This record gives sequence, structure tokens and C-alpha cells, in this order.
Amino acid sequence: MNLIEWAIHVTESLGGPGVALLLFLENVFPPIPSEVVLPVAGVVAGMGRHSFVTMLLWALVGGLAGAYLLYGIGYLVGPDRVRHWCRRVPLVDVEDFDKSLDWFARHGQSGIFLGRMVPGVRSLISIPAGIYRMSLLKFTLLTASGSTIWNTLFIAAGFYLGENWHVIEPYTDLFSNLVAVTIVILLAWFVVTRLRRNRGRERHQ
Repeated sequence: MNLIEWAIHVTESLGGPGVALLLFLENVFPPIPSEVVLPVAGVVAGMGRHSFVTMLLWALVGGLAGAYLLYGIGYLVGPDRVRHWCRRVPLVDVEDFDKSLDWFARHGQSGIFLGRMVPGVRSLISIPAGIYRMSLLKFTLLTASGSTIWNTLFIAAGFYLGENWHVIEPYTDLFSNLVAVTIVILLAWFVVTRLRRNRGRERHQ
């Protein structure tokens, strides 16, 4: 039994609590795909074993629990410790980090909200929210809002398509792959530009 088959088995066996468990684990172990768990939750709801709303609530509980865990890790790390690391790692400097604090203050809300609807990012976005000490209430509202939209779409797909929910898989796979490629390109660009900038500073010293 592979990971996806196991996730499907947990969802079908435990119902709502199983969905909550899997979405909690997804936040700390992204290879568990919500794009599979949520439609299966919808299929189970469509069979009458649980209501649509019940599955949606369990999914929200699991997602929030995982988001709180990562938010807490970021909060414990805190900006001072990140500044300390910036002084030791040549790719990032303290000035850039302080600018990112300003950026997060202006755009962090949309980042948290939209990030919950992007595979891969949906988990990691909770860590900077903790590092930058976003209000827990604001973090909860934004995370819950973004997660509810994402969860509703995929649970509804399973609920209405039933066993044929697999027809949406090619589209979710394509979307996930595009996001992954975009993230890799952005990270590569970040690393290259930081290395070039630091080398330029060394030449002028």
C-alpha cells in the first residue's frame, strides 16, 4: 500500500476524524496530498456516512491544527534568531530580512490567504507568519478563509462526481507541477542574485 492508498484507506475507515488527521499531517508532511484526501472525503459524504458540512468542518480543524503547529515553530524561532542566522549565511543579510518584515506587514495577509490554496506553499506559509509575529486571530481568520475555499472545491468534486472524482486529477497534477517549477525557479533566481550581489560587495571592499 503506497502513501496515497493509505490516505484513502484512512479517510474511508475513519471518516471525518481521518480527514482531520490527514490534513494535519499534510501540513508537516506535504507528500500527503489534500487533492486526494478531500475528494475522497466528498465521496464518503455523498454515500451518506457523513454530511458534506461535517467533512468540511473536520477538514478545517485538521488544517488549522497543522497550521498552528508551523506558526508556533516560526514564532519560537522569532525575528531575532533569524537575524542571527542572516549574519552567518552569505545568501541573506539582515537588511534584506528587515525589508521582508516590511513587505510582510503590507502583503502578508494576502500571502496567507492565497497561500492556503497553493499546494506546497499552503504548509510553509504558516512559518513566516509566526516569525513575523502576525496576530494569531488574524492568522486564524486568513488561514480558515483560504482553507475553506480550497477544501470546499475538492470536497464538492468528490461529493458530486462520486467514484469518478479522478477526472480532476490531471488538472490538479498539472497545477501542482506548475507551482513546483515556479517555486524552484524563484529560489534559483534568489540564490543567484544574492551570490552575485555579495561578490560585488566583496570586490568593492
